[in-house]
Amino acid sequence: MANAHKYVYLFSEGNGSMKELLGGKGANLAEMSNLGMPVPQGFTVSTEACTQYYNDGRAINADIQAEIMEYLTKLEEITGKKFGDPKNPLLVSVRSGARASMPGMMDTILNLGLNDTVVEGFAEITNNPRFAYDSYRRFIQMFSDVVMELSKKRFEEIIDAKKAERGIKLDTEMTTEDLKDLVIRFKKFYKDEKGVDFPTDPKTQLMEAVKAVFRSWDNPRANVYRRMNEIPYDWGTAVNVQSMVFGNSGDNSGTGVAFTRNPATGEKALFGEYLINAQGEDVVAGVRTPSPISKLHEEMPEVYDQFAAIATKLEQHYKDMQDMEFTIENGKLYMLQTRNGKRTAAAALKVAVDLVDEGMISEKEAVLRVEPKQLDSLLHPQFDPAALKKAEVIGKGLAASPGAACGKVVFTAEDAKAWHERGEKVVLVRLETSPEDIEGMQVAQGILTVRGGMTSHAAVVARGMGTCCVSGCGDIVVDYAAKKFSLSGKDYHEGDFISIDGSTGNIYGEAIATVPADVGSGDFGRLMAWADEYRQLEVYTNADTPKDAAQGRSFGAQGIGLCRTEHMFFEGERIKAMREMIVADNVDDRKKALAKIMPYQQGDFEGLYEAMEGHPVVIRFLDPPLHEFLPTKEEDIKEIAGEIGVTVEKLKNVIESLHEFNPMMGHRGCRLAVSYPEIAEMQTTAVINAAIAVTKRGKYSIEPNIMIPLVGEVKELKYVKDVVTATADQIIAESGVSMKYQVGTMIEIPRAALTADEIAKEAEFFSFGTNDLTQMTFGFSRDDAGKFLDYYYEKKIYESDPFAHLDQTGVGKLVEMAVTLGRKTRPEIHLGICGEHGGDPSSVEFCHKVGLDYVSCSPFRVPIARLAAAQAAIKNPR
Repeated sequence: MANAHKYVYLFSEGNGSMKELLGGKGANLAEMSNLGMPVPQGFTVSTEACTQYYNDGRAINADIQAEIMEYLTKLEEITGKKFGDPKNPLLVSVRSGARASMPGMMDTILNLGLNDTVVEGFAEITNNPRFAYDSYRRFIQMFSDVVMELSKKRFEEIIDAKKAERGIKLDTEMTTEDLKDLVIRFKKFYKDEKGVDFPTDPKTQLMEAVKAVFRSWDNPRANVYRRMNEIPYDWGTAVNVQSMVFGNSGDNSGTGVAFTRNPATGEKALFGEYLINAQGEDVVAGVRTPSPISKLHEEMPEVYDQFAAIATKLEQHYKDMQDMEFTIENGKLYMLQTRNGKRTAAAALKVAVDLVDEGMISEKEAVLRVEPKQLDSLLHPQFDPAALKKAEVIGKGLAASPGAACGKVVFTAEDAKAWHERGEKVVLVRLETSPEDIEGMQVAQGILTVRGGMTSHAAVVARGMGTCCVSGCGDIVVDYAAKKFSLSGKDYHEGDFISIDGSTGNIYGEAIATVPADVGSGDFGRLMAWADEYRQLEVYTNADTPKDAAQGRSFGAQGIGLCRTEHMFFEGERIKAMREMIVADNVDDRKKALAKIMPYQQGDFEGLYEAMEGHPVVIRFLDPPLHEFLPTKEEDIKEIAGEIGVTVEKLKNVIESLHEFNPMMGHRGCRLAVSYPEIAEMQTTAVINAAIAVTKRGKYSIEPNIMIPLVGEVKELKYVKDVVTATADQIIAESGVSMKYQVGTMIEIPRAALTADEIAKEAEFFSFGTNDLTQMTFGFSRDDAGKFLDYYYEKKIYESDPFAHLDQTGVGKLVEMAVTLGRKTRPEIHLGICGEHGGDPSSVEFCHKVGLDYVSCSPFRVPIARLAAAQAAIKNPR
């Protein structure tokens, strides 16, 4: 074995920079050892051993087993104790530790190495039989639960039964005899369930525990967490085996968890809690109420002072807020772990800004410290934390759009609107939402759907509007006819209060008070100012109304990268005129109907230009297939036929003729303008007239940007562009105003990316519509993919949702190709992205790397994109 690969490292052989190999916990234990801190010694089995375990068909091979045993011997030499020796036993803890901190991985196992004979020797050495048997029953309980996957609850029930027999309430009231009896009962339960005796050989116990850590890397909780946080599957987890120190050996011992600053507020003061005479999991499990860390100052002043000094040293060493676990054994302090602490968004901002003021880190480092996605929670109303603690969760869906919403249940968009007009706050509950629900969605406090994923219509639109949304709660049974839904065995009727939390996906069957978001705070402003200084990408917003535009602008948007004009057609009079246009059988009637819409469109565009204060506004021409504007229900068809003055039969024929087998790839986008150029004429007229009107008011000089969607062939772009320029040039000439304008296209069909050099001859800018580009590159539709993508995640075919995080290998290659080809033809071409990906941090980083000029995202994701763009520029300067 002289030249074999090394899989195991003593703490003294590692250091803090070895996270990839030793995991976060292992690297930090090694680093603390190097700093001379009181760390119980041990060794780390590396992440490579985990990868090897999976490569070997979920088994630890003989070489790695031998190496673990070799290091166990080294640990015996260091501690002067022996594994499995009743006279002087070495006991260890086994913990998982991945590169990135991952909640939901394997729980800790303590006191490993005990059996019936070792426990007797242990009782004798410590002169404390109660403590020895308490440690033993805990070990059996943890090992059975964590390694052998037996029910934790059943062990609790055995303990409760024992306490009831004795007529006592607390675990601490149990005698040595009670604990001995529990050990017997636990082992009997184990044998009944498993059909074999509880393992007594410490070496078998250790190998099984290591295997369990490796196994936990692939448990469902871990897989979901990894997908959400883009942690690659092949990273694997390390295992830390550490000699035990005991917080449960009497009243001069204890265990606790502490942060160097407050993780909720960021305030600079030791924050944490501890329990006297307890082991690690007691603090976390919440069985007994711990004391605040400040009380340790009274109970054990020397220990407290030593701990406070170590905490300060660790924070200065890592230059970040630390989250530490410690144990006190008979008055002696031991450090069991330190890591950069998880914190709320408000705390993250405060800590980053304070560390700059304290001279510990630079502004650039501060910008890198805050996770862009975290900002989301700062921008939306939040539940009052005290009220939330008392509330009961009745169900859980996907946390599709953050924020807190509380209101009365309604089931249709019309009702939402009507109730809102009466001054009621509502939560819209739907099986799923579609574009005609938009008005109801706009006025709802929150949206709750039974179907649909993180990128369903409800989720995308809600994020765009900054409205809280919980989607895909399949446990809900909706009965539209009776205006009620059932969840967790209870019915909720129209008008009943519910609350939903878009940051967690939790649903509550009651009203919970909310508090508004505070974005104007000093820390937020300062950090974002630094971010703006370092980023090279501009950040635009996707906005269809002046309200959305103003919201985006207030969050720092430098333009509008996508205005979807179809969203403007769904209101009152406009939808009627739109429907008249669709049923018209000749150009003249179509133009008459369009002439009714034109003034509305012009008014909308003027509002957007004003709201954006002269910054660029990119207006996309009509994109969806026409059938989306027509009714589907029999009673609606009758009503609408009467409204627009055609027979029911004629309207039905039109609806039938517009039916498509695959609307996403059907008669939509620029294909509509090729078939009915009068639509492009009307929209151009509205855009140019609006720009002239606002320019004439003298405050802003507007340069319109017109975007033709869904182009796949340069000739179709040229055809539509000719209609646009002929109309625009005539209006500008007649107005006497000198005005420049640009015509560009959305790159959302793979063929457009492949022929971008040709398309750039006509297009003055490209905007990548990565939602459709992803659908067409993968060949599955966003709305249907949710049904089968879970199988792909389970089988590790895909690691993340391609609609949430841009697929850089495939779709990214098309984007990169289009950038290169487009610039070759037209070096000054303006390039941006306006798909949902524009607000996803890893996608923003990709856009920076391939050299785009801007990203555009929904208003509430603008600060996220600004920060992500700054981080990309700091990590990869152009």
